[in-house]
Amino acid sequence: MKLYVVVEAADGLAGLSKAQELQPDLVILDIGLPELNGIEVARRILKSSPATTILFVSGQRSSDIVEEALSTGARGYVIKPDAGSELVAALRAVLKGKRFISANLVGVNPDSEHEGAMPSSQQLPFNHEVGFYPDQQKLLDDLASFVQTALRTENAAIVLATEAHRRDLLQRLQTSGVSIDAIMRQGRYLSLDAAEALSTFMVHGMLDIDRSVEAFRDLIFKATKAVNRERPRVAIFGECVHLLWSQGNVEAAIQFETIGNRLSRSYDVDILCGYSLGSAPFGMDKTILQRICMEHSAVRSRSDS
Repeated sequence: MKLYVVVEAADGLAGLSKAQELQPDLVILDIGLPELNGIEVARRILKSSPATTILFVSGQRSSDIVEEALSTGARGYVIKPDAGSELVAALRAVLKGKRFISANLVGVNPDSEHEGAMPSSQQLPFNHEVGFYPDQQKLLDDLASFVQTALRTENAAIVLATEAHRRDLLQRLQTSGVSIDAIMRQGRYLSLDAAEALSTFMVHGMLDIDRSVEAFRDLIFKATKAVNRERPRVAIFGECVHLLWSQGNVEAAIQFETIGNRLSRSYDVDILCGYSLGSAPFGMDKTILQRICMEHSAVRSRSDS
């Protein structure tokens, strides 16, 4: 594949002028351009030169921005941190008339022409489980086993749980012989308060999906960097969904579960969501139970027996 750079432009208006003058085969655009933003530049270029292929390369990750950029008729979108590994593949795809979207863009709704760095036929194994626990003891049993497995195989773990569960889990890990202090210094074990994390994800009682995805992505990247092995995995346990459900905000809980699905299909992660049925003032409605189960690859049910 031979490409020739005909001209470069420092701002949106200059880029638009050059594109209209030269009618290039390909234009690579950023979003945050001076004078005129990249999305508007793309619209105007394609209006005057519909045969031009446009590829966005930008640091913007918001699904709304990505989808608006693609709605202009642009053929692809690459995020800047991944440009080193994806740009050549993106250029090949868009110049063949196909779509390309960075694999690490979660929450984007590509059309059927999508050809990203991780097409559906090559997606990671879907490993997003849910556990329903009648009491705290059984939840902690499963949680400790889940985290120990990750840490003892030299992988990483992220825990978003209540303060009490985080404290009890730490004691269990220490008692079981896990060198948790050393692992925490390495950065392979990240523990966050679920209520505090949830407060940063909610805006006026509504779940901010883009903010949530970005926060989890940053945590996954941080944990992965601390693992000294090829193809590291990250185990993620979360109680944010339980807190939302116990507060009566079922729709937000389901939305949160869909975020887990997206993450599990884009990263090397194993996710376990925990619901403490015994600590809630009401039982779980059968319809809600079915909806939650449908969002997972497997269901763990720890009965009193």
